[in-house]
Amino acid sequence: MTTHGKPSNVRCAIYTRKSTEEGLDQEFNSLDAQRESAQAFIASQRHEGWMQLSDRYDDGGFTGGNMDRPALNRLLNDIRAGKIDCVIVYKVDRLSRSLLDFTKMMEVFDKHHVSFVAYTQQINTATPMGRLMLNVLMSFAQFERELISERTRDKIAAARRKGKWVGGHPILGYDIDPKGFKLIVNEVEATRVRAIFELYLEYQSLLPVAHELRRRGWASKRWTTRKGLERGGSPFSKTNLHQLLTNVAYTGKVRHKSEVFAAEHAAIISVETWQNVQEILKRNRRPGESIVPNRYGALLKGILHCQACGCAMCPTHTRNQSKVYRYYVCSNAQRNGWSMCPSKSVPAAEIERIVADRIRSLGNAPEFLANALTQTDDHAAEPQATPEEAAFILSALDPNSRTQTPHDQARLMHLLIERIDFDGSKGKIAIHFKSAAIKVLANGLAAQPTEVNT
Repeated sequence: MTTHGKPSNVRCAIYTRKSTEEGLDQEFNSLDAQRESAQAFIASQRHEGWMQLSDRYDDGGFTGGNMDRPALNRLLNDIRAGKIDCVIVYKVDRLSRSLLDFTKMMEVFDKHHVSFVAYTQQINTATPMGRLMLNVLMSFAQFERELISERTRDKIAAARRKGKWVGGHPILGYDIDPKGFKLIVNEVEATRVRAIFELYLEYQSLLPVAHELRRRGWASKRWTTRKGLERGGSPFSKTNLHQLLTNVAYTGKVRHKSEVFAAEHAAIISVETWQNVQEILKRNRRPGESIVPNRYGALLKGILHCQACGCAMCPTHTRNQSKVYRYYVCSNAQRNGWSMCPSKSVPAAEIERIVADRIRSLGNAPEFLANALTQTDDHAAEPQATPEEAAFILSALDPNSRTQTPHDQARLMHLLIERIDFDGSKGKIAIHFKSAAIKVLANGLAAQPTEVNT
């Protein structure tokens, strides 16, 4: 493209990436080498109007298998803002190793008329041949990535069958052998593990054991990562206590999917003790109580919180013959006992009806809508509702068109509501609406013609 016989400026952004942090502290590292080569290529295209942007887009220590990269997200945002005409990389896999992610990025590029160049592979999406070569290369890259993943899974499975520890977080009672990937017994912690199993055999219930362990000041395994970060050391709850008591590694075995194999590491707990604990755990499991899948209800899943604890309230249910009773339960009370929280639980149908009535009031009472609008935070960094979401909100609150399915009801609540706080001690709820959705509703209702009753 030229202007009055001269090529127009092509604003070029250089993107570099390295999967590991190794060598990044050097004066001239891999990212610098990629950038220097790209700068030379841009200089060779100066006669076409190519010019390098000063902003750097460098992702050091980030995998190309996903899009969770700070510099990449900055690059995409600048493309959407119209600041870039062309993206330059050393090779295609520097931008992405996932065919699906790459396709998503190319859609953004095409939408904003941005070309993509991998200069060492002579790929330029501004030409049909370049686009063809890009698709071929990405297909092979995806195949290679899947092949490597399959080989890794097979290698882990083979190691498990031989009883080897293949990595992961260390568990209480064992340390990682510094000479290799192997678990060695930590005698001090092993004594505590044996005591925990004996306590469960004595109390035959998770909660009293968890309370006793917290009284003693015992905690889960604490370890230091390779980067020197401290991890673990959490107080015992029903959840992590159950994980410890059901870990077959304490019997000197390893599990791979549904199979169990003899391990290289020594046992801490006898097989007889471990099996006795499993029988009690199985006997204590309450039938019919489980998390309710969202397609069967749980309209407030993810937005309902216990005001006293600040914890999420999780959907559960119990069954009495053919009758199902649904509840929302404070996760703190569920993990650590009912005495830990005044809110405990609330019937699901009752609180869902209250919230649904409050939402319907938004469309029927202008003064209620105005009040809800004043509760929202105008300065919150909240994304705007899309046109499709706005249309859905308005149609759902139309008095002549009610949403019927649980899926639609849940979607409406999550579009309108940021958070719901339940105060169990007072039996009150506080609904915090999303400012963007409320403004959409206010503007939409204001634009509708007013009916005059005669």
